[in-house]
Formats: sequence, C-alpha cells, structure tokens
Amino acid sequence: MSLKKIAPLAGATAFVATFLVPLAAFAADPATTGGDTGKGGAYIGAGIAMGLAVLGGGLGQGRQGAAALEGIARNPSAASKIQTPMLIALALTESLVLFALLVAYLLQSK
Repeated sequence: MSLKKIAPLAGATAFVATFLVPLAAFAADPATTGGDTGKGGAYIGAGIAMGLAVLGGGLGQGRQGAAALEGIARNPSAASKIQTPMLIALALTESLVLFALLVAYLLQSK
C-alpha cells in the first residue's frame, strides 16, 4: 500500500479510536446489566477530553502569543494596542480549557 492510501485510513482509525470507542462504554445500562459498566469508560473519556482540551488550548495560546509578539516586533509603538486584546484572547482560550476540566469532572461523577 502506498502512503497516499494509508494516510486517510490512519485519520479514520484515529477518529474512531478517539471518539467512537469511549461511547460504547455508555451503551449498556448499569441497572439492567447488574454492574457498574459505565465507570471505566467515563474515566477514559474524561482523560481523553482533558488531553485534547489541554493540547488544543496550549497550541492556540502558543499561536496567539507568537502572533502578538511578531506584531509588536514589527511595530513596537503598537505594543499597548496589541497587548490588551492578546490578553483577552488568551483568557478566553484558557476558559475553554477550564470548561473541559468541568466536563471531565462531571464525566467522572456519572
């Protein structure tokens, strides 16, 4: 198989492993099966959710900071006009990561 044929297959496999496999943990109702079948999947789902949120938040904040510093380096007199919107954007990006922490916490208590 050539690399061009493997790349879409790898993307589809990663999607299934990340998003669809943890959903199977919530398929069985613990009341009808007599056991607590959903806890392990909830913990795995919470871990994946936090990992993806932190990864995305870190990459986003890194790009925001790099773009702001590049703008300041090109025009140092605009530093005060660039800094405030950058800090607001960083706070909003961090709030998404904190929201993911809340969702992961709620998944664990399920």
